[in-house]
Amino acid sequence: MTALRRDLHRMPEVSGKEMATAARIAGWLEGCGADDVLTDLGGHGVACVFDSGQPGPTVLFRSELDGLPIHETGQPDWRSIIPGVGHMCGHDGHMVILCGLAKRMQERRPARGRVVLLFQPAEETGAGARAVISDAQFERIRPDFAFGLHNLPGMPLGRAATRDDSFCFASEGMTIKLTGWTSHAAHPEDGRSPADAMVDLVMKLPRLPKHLGFAAGEALVTLSHVQMGEAAFGISPGEARIMATIRARTDDMQAALMDAARKQANEVAEEAGLQVGIETAERFMACYNDRAATAILRDAMGATGVESAELGGPFRWSEDFGVFSSVAPSAFFVLGAGKDHPQLHNPDYDFPDEIIPTGLAIFEAIARAQCGALESSGGA
Repeated sequence: MTALRRDLHRMPEVSGKEMATAARIAGWLEGCGADDVLTDLGGHGVACVFDSGQPGPTVLFRSELDGLPIHETGQPDWRSIIPGVGHMCGHDGHMVILCGLAKRMQERRPARGRVVLLFQPAEETGAGARAVISDAQFERIRPDFAFGLHNLPGMPLGRAATRDDSFCFASEGMTIKLTGWTSHAAHPEDGRSPADAMVDLVMKLPRLPKHLGFAAGEALVTLSHVQMGEAAFGISPGEARIMATIRARTDDMQAALMDAARKQANEVAEEAGLQVGIETAERFMACYNDRAATAILRDAMGATGVESAELGGPFRWSEDFGVFSSVAPSAFFVLGAGKDHPQLHNPDYDFPDEIIPTGLAIFEAIARAQCGALESSGGA
């Protein structure tokens, strides 16, 4: 498993471009004797099915295929050989946990129902999960329960943690473009500069959660990029662009924030006599843990003896696993990558191989509790 993880780490691919990774995973799954292997699922997604042929639940376990457009600065022997691309979020490790689960299913096949292993594309952009469940092939693997995990730097190595209800925030990116017209910098009155409107929005947007009455920590607007005009002293600007990430604990709260941001941008632009264009991208639903599914997850943690904890509140980062809660009772958990481990998306991040067995043990315990196991078939 460690060798496979490091091979995947060397060859990362960004969201929507995971062709070679998907082919490698599909080959592995076919070698594990899966009853069905699906490819090109929601893009480059791959899934396999271990079918008992007997009545029982369909239990889905999900990992991600994609890396990030980040140049790796760490120096492990298995560092990325793809310029400007790295597995800086640990999706290589998540994939290998499921590859290990495929081997376990080969060794002792489920006695009832089906175990589905899904390798999802484009998690980092928030597009992959929606593409997967919108794909006609998804009906072949539609689950009764869905489970996922993510490693978490800052938490003790190998400790697992989860919670009921909200697990991580909904979020979406918004780009606001303000358009007037340029003029000579000596005569700014002959143009229509977006400067005042831009500054107004830069001040107002982050205050929206408080304006809407949301409690501290339940929602936030983060300015991520601001640009105005050209880099020239002789021109009074005619355009400005503001980019912000808008996130909240629930989908409804996040939608209210988005509506308020649109309204504010339109009002400010109208008052300044500017045209306004608004675009959105990278929509993530809130990740919501169903109580019954989370109870199954907690039982698995207890059965494996893994040190576990209850989270005090949801994470502010987003995860598109939340989409699966719209099709089945779902539960997500985090697995500690070490208290002093480099943070996710840091250029020197690397997945800790030591936690592969822990994630695998929890997932297998869930699969066995729901789908049982036949006697060993003498597989690999």
